[in-house]
Amino acid sequence: MKNRVSIKDIAQQAGVSHSTVSRALQGTGRMSEETRARIIELAEEMGYTPDALAQSLVRGSTRTVGVVVTTIADPFVAGIVAGIEEVAGRAGYTVLLGASHMNPDREIEVVENLRQRRVDAVIVTASRVGDHYGEHLQRFGVPIVLVNNMVEGEYLYAITCDQTNGAYRATTHLLSLGHQRIAYIGSSFRQHSSRMRRAGYEAALAAEGVPVDPALIIAPQAQRDVEVGQAALKALWPLKPTAILAYNDLTAIGVMMAAREMGVCIPQELSLVGFDDIEATQFVTPPLTTVHQPREAMGRAAMQMVLDILHQKAIHNRKLDCELVIRDSTSAASHLSPSGDTPSIEHVA
Repeated sequence: MKNRVSIKDIAQQAGVSHSTVSRALQGTGRMSEETRARIIELAEEMGYTPDALAQSLVRGSTRTVGVVVTTIADPFVAGIVAGIEEVAGRAGYTVLLGASHMNPDREIEVVENLRQRRVDAVIVTASRVGDHYGEHLQRFGVPIVLVNNMVEGEYLYAITCDQTNGAYRATTHLLSLGHQRIAYIGSSFRQHSSRMRRAGYEAALAAEGVPVDPALIIAPQAQRDVEVGQAALKALWPLKPTAILAYNDLTAIGVMMAAREMGVCIPQELSLVGFDDIEATQFVTPPLTTVHQPREAMGRAAMQMVLDILHQKAIHNRKLDCELVIRDSTSAASHLSPSGDTPSIEHVA
């Protein structure tokens, strides 16, 4: 294997000192333009590439950002990562990705591993980290931006969507259609965001004077969101709900799969609302009414917050708006109102 070309090799070839080569390649220091040009040309001819680790030790920065996700298979997470990479790439930063696979202990291991790799900051999209380990995270000593998880701390910052208001508007939509028996399927793995969405659901019921039935609030234990939805409908259906608000779209799709298996017609017998507005919601049958979260915008905002922190700018936690996207999976409780072919969008204030 060919040895890596070093500054020492270039210095020997050019007949100058190591420090002269280093200054020439960094564009600093005093020397003739002829000498600087000759060193740069030699470096290119010899195939020299800078040692990123060595450069990071000199400038105290690796220009890398760690990102902790639950799984890259989640379309919602993929959208956030795309937004992060867009801003990171423009700023000359590299993104290191680590997956927790819904395991909170693994999430902490991933963050610790990223810290050992000397990342400049960490973005966490796996909400259990901040929910359970906020104090522990602060000991890492690097800025940590949490996505959809508000936790106070010296090194902790947050970008979130107004999930409570999104769930409120989704539940209000179902109530406006005449539904009274509305169930909520939560997530046992994402307790913070699940609580936020449940709070919106309960607030909407209270605003209309509809009592909250604890039996209609459920969060089955399962590794995959689709499986949660399947298990939830089987448990809820004997309780005669006429509508369901699901924690996310994958959970709602699980409800659809179980409904098909059980012979339950959506929306004729059961109206269904998801959360996130992943691409698949437009193509399932019927197309899913859902709460749109601006995934790419959240990722861009999280990475921009990292850059602002690193440049010591004033930082404030940000909350972005959601939108309610009405499609064909919801209809009037009387089942007399036909559903339209064109989705409509209501902005969440």
